[in-house]
Amino acid sequence: MSEQRTTAVPTAPSDVEGSDGEGSDVESSPAQDADTRGGEVRPSPADGDAPKDAAADGSTSGSAPATADTPPVAPAERPAPPELHSGHKLAGRYRLEECLTRLDGFSSWRAVDEKLRRAVGIHILPADHTRATPVLAAARASALLADPRFVQVLDAVAEGDFSYVVHEWLPDAVELSTLLDGGQPLDAHEAYQLVHQLSLAMTAAHREGLAHLCLSPATVLRTSTGQYRIRGLAVQAALRGITATGTAASQRADTEALGALLYAALTGRWPYEEDAYGLLGLPKGSGLPAPDQVRAGVHRGLSELAMRALVNNGATPTRLELPCTTAEELTQALAALPRIRPPEPSYATPESFQRPAYTAGRPGAPSAPQQPAVPVAPPTLPGRTGKALKWSVSALLIAALALGSWQLADTLMNRGGPTGDQAADRQQSSVKRPAALGGKPVRIVSARDFDPYGTGVESRSSVPDAIDADPASYWNTKWYTTGKFGNLKPGVGLIVDLGRAQQVGSVRVSLVGDTAVSALAAPRSTTAMPGDLSGFAEFDTGEGNDLTLKPRKPVITRYVLVWLTEVPMGSDGQFRGKVSDISVKS
Repeated sequence: MSEQRTTAVPTAPSDVEGSDGEGSDVESSPAQDADTRGGEVRPSPADGDAPKDAAADGSTSGSAPATADTPPVAPAERPAPPELHSGHKLAGRYRLEECLTRLDGFSSWRAVDEKLRRAVGIHILPADHTRATPVLAAARASALLADPRFVQVLDAVAEGDFSYVVHEWLPDAVELSTLLDGGQPLDAHEAYQLVHQLSLAMTAAHREGLAHLCLSPATVLRTSTGQYRIRGLAVQAALRGITATGTAASQRADTEALGALLYAALTGRWPYEEDAYGLLGLPKGSGLPAPDQVRAGVHRGLSELAMRALVNNGATPTRLELPCTTAEELTQALAALPRIRPPEPSYATPESFQRPAYTAGRPGAPSAPQQPAVPVAPPTLPGRTGKALKWSVSALLIAALALGSWQLADTLMNRGGPTGDQAADRQQSSVKRPAALGGKPVRIVSARDFDPYGTGVESRSSVPDAIDADPASYWNTKWYTTGKFGNLKPGVGLIVDLGRAQQVGSVRVSLVGDTAVSALAAPRSTTAMPGDLSGFAEFDTGEGNDLTLKPRKPVITRYVLVWLTEVPMGSDGQFRGKVSDISVKS
């Protein structure tokens, strides 16, 4: 099959998605040849093509010709693989739950990894499928990237009758096509976050020699924490039989796809004449106008960047800037833009309080205007009696202070009491509680997620959301099958760094849902952030969604561990901890 060069997105993509935000990342049947925008691609032969070396007499290479004495012998046929159904297990651990796609021998499933007790997604192909080997090779190559901005490949196996790829399952993620449903564009700040995160991700992939070739609103997911994730890196192109003929061509195709995504996010329209991904295309014969010419109020800098990325598809920049032909060039152009501020939050105006009206006479009569109440001062004591009472109270207070001082001196001198250090500790402990209640805020320099096994996979990118003093943002753990972390670990948490060793009077933790939490501190002499639980000592525990944890003894430390030991169940039936804010006072 000869090579073909294309410069436009497919006119009628047949996307097949799952029922939720994760779904299947296959946009068409694996047996259907497709092109990619802006780059040279080479479709694989379609399944079922007749072999080219078949003889005219009906014989095939490797088999004896038919004669009058020898009847034709049909070639041995491979038995059909068993029919997959819910409850079927692969490798003794992946239990299939729900079929999301079933086309031309390919199927995509939501499944459960019974060994690690977590939900996963699985793409399954018959072992003899023409694209099984390329798909496995692409999955193993993308798994080596291990970039958190991509939906991660967890396993790629050829076993028995099937070849399958296991990937992450993101139940709380939403497709970009859903966010843009109905032609509703994103605001400038959100559109910037979208193209910035995606361009960084594709820059990292291109540096490792990987390309996507099928980027679209159906392959971009937005998580509940505001992160954008890309699914199907290299794998989706292999499933569709798409291969690039060069590094420059594949990078150019991905960059133009990023420009198309930014264009759609700014305008709510697909930058081609054909409708696609639930978006209306541009009017026929209108060319490719800039986003700020399609919709009023579009950010001019982002509009220009979209045109610079789409320049290879015929777009013309509105000013004399060079086109962006790689994701790295697009990233650099984004960095040169002035800061785009998020929109101001809107608050509902409270209803004005209506003072109840009371009628002075018969029903229906107009009410008399209400006069403000005049506070009545408490009665005062007579002159001499009041003075006598004041002097009596003062004398009692002086006597109480003197008695307390005498008892303290007697304890230290006559009983061979504690050493000087112990006395100082007791004195500091006696005044600690008032200081904890009204202590000064302690600045948190940084924070890091903490896993008892050191895997560091508990949403590291959203850790700053737990110390930004914004109750609307939060850091969350992975989801688990039980509140006790699926019995896989004793807990997870966050370590906050106070910059230097200083007194900790209280730690306030705000959470989403009732959560069991412990507060632990590293020894005063610790100068490096501990890597396991042995480096901390617990000083208080609590359960709820707004906790103030206080040490019973004076604590001076640099590192405080907020340790989650049991997390609540969310509305989706899964267990996950969410920390919206951590603050420390001296």
